[in-house]
Amino acid sequence: MIGIEHMASAGSLSIGIDVGGTNTDAVVLDESNCVLVATKQSTTDDVTDGIRAALAAVLDELGMGRQRVSRVMMGTTHATNAIVGRRGLGRVAVVRLGAPATTGFPPLTGWPSDLRAETLAGAAILSGGHMVDGTPIGAVDAGAIRRFLNGLDGPIDAVAICGVFSPSFPEQEREVEDIVRSHLGDSVPISLSHEIGAIGMVERENATVLNASLNGVAKNVSHGLMTVVQEEGLGGASVFFAQNDGTLMALEFAVRFPVLTIGSGPANSIRGAALLSGVDNAIVVDVGGTTSDLGVIVGGFPRESTMPREIGGVRTNFRMPDIVSIGVGGGTLVNIDEGTIGPGSVGHRLQQEALLFGGDCATLTDAAVHAGVAGESFDGRALPDLSSRVENSLESGLEMAHGRLAEAVERLSHGKIDQPLVVVGGGGVLVAEDLPGVVTILHPDHGGVANAVGAAVSLVGGRAQRISGYEDREQVLESASHDAIERAIEAGADPLHVQIIDVVETPVSYSAEQSIRVSVKAAGPLARLGATATQPAAPY
Repeated sequence: MIGIEHMASAGSLSIGIDVGGTNTDAVVLDESNCVLVATKQSTTDDVTDGIRAALAAVLDELGMGRQRVSRVMMGTTHATNAIVGRRGLGRVAVVRLGAPATTGFPPLTGWPSDLRAETLAGAAILSGGHMVDGTPIGAVDAGAIRRFLNGLDGPIDAVAICGVFSPSFPEQEREVEDIVRSHLGDSVPISLSHEIGAIGMVERENATVLNASLNGVAKNVSHGLMTVVQEEGLGGASVFFAQNDGTLMALEFAVRFPVLTIGSGPANSIRGAALLSGVDNAIVVDVGGTTSDLGVIVGGFPRESTMPREIGGVRTNFRMPDIVSIGVGGGTLVNIDEGTIGPGSVGHRLQQEALLFGGDCATLTDAAVHAGVAGESFDGRALPDLSSRVENSLESGLEMAHGRLAEAVERLSHGKIDQPLVVVGGGGVLVAEDLPGVVTILHPDHGGVANAVGAAVSLVGGRAQRISGYEDREQVLESASHDAIERAIEAGADPLHVQIIDVVETPVSYSAEQSIRVSVKAAGPLARLGATATQPAAPY
């Protein structure tokens, strides 16, 4: 304890927290990103209790060093759980600017019926939107917007506004926002699609509606986290949330854009794996209690998916890491009668239901212990006497798990066998050391809490997109870079050190002129007190 307190006195400390389906992990890092304290606590049905337990555990071990904690960063599954479980979602009024061009495909088409009924207060397709070259499809009709809002039955918890090609031409969405605010007042939150999703109207609109429906959830989560932070005497610490692309956002930004926290868990694991392993390019497998999530480190950040992603049965197109999830985890059930594994899992009930802990469920954790590959992970616990039938099932189950992991690695490697595989997560013992197609396997120190480490070390990010003719490429790059930096600063980045870290240019098919889609990502360290508003030139 004396050593920890001495190290803590050298500078400010950061706490990273990550809420998983089985465990809630927390770590304390010093200014050099060295892990001082780490813990794994069971995720509870009310996840706030698991956060409270994890935070209390690391602070108790830190002792007087808690006075040096200046930042708390968290990755959370609250938004995902709310969508998948249809819990706590608000009723959203949807305004689409795209008539008459988009009337054949109404808002929320294709949504699961129960989720649509839970979230939709009403929808209207009104005049507005733009062509790919910026030509307006129609002008904003303020009267039609007011008539739509007046005609809604029941309460409105939030409003979602989506215009055709608004990421490149956002002016009409902002105009409608002003009309809605003047009509409903400032208490009703408004989500604008150009701030949330990419080019692609339907998926972007879906993401915007989900974001609007999560406003109440986001407020409750932020309030709960701040309550826990204040209970532990950390009221002076800044609080940040992890988002999908491996960067952070300030508390106020997270309340405005809760949908961007979906996918933060795998992104945290990848960022944490990059730091702990010291490699900037690799495949990462995070083996948890319920699933194994595999992703790719590219330049220290998660490789992002180029495909639309489904969340709770809804297609969206906001940034998400390129993740392959498989049903292989420490709590995955080994089905004795069927000779298979999964898809069920005991999840956070592992220490009550697994054979190793006196339960009656055979799991992959039991299989790892039986095979002698679990090391000292379970404090010398031994399995009870097993029948030969159960032993054979455990052995075949572990072999199946190895096969599924090897297939997932092959899918992500794109044939490159020289990439190392970084194994993190509490169930890392399930990864075979002779996994086919992998030359080097790394098991970094503190890999069991890599997700929390990733939350604590992440930079703050922002993104902007544009579509334009190729002849305006330089001007568009400059404009998008400026907006990406502004959004990173708004999310909490240091204005003096934020910079462009990724630029993607994609030709636009079937356009009348030679056009390109530009996507720019900016990131920087967390802002410190005393930073000025001066910002650097945007390299691209």
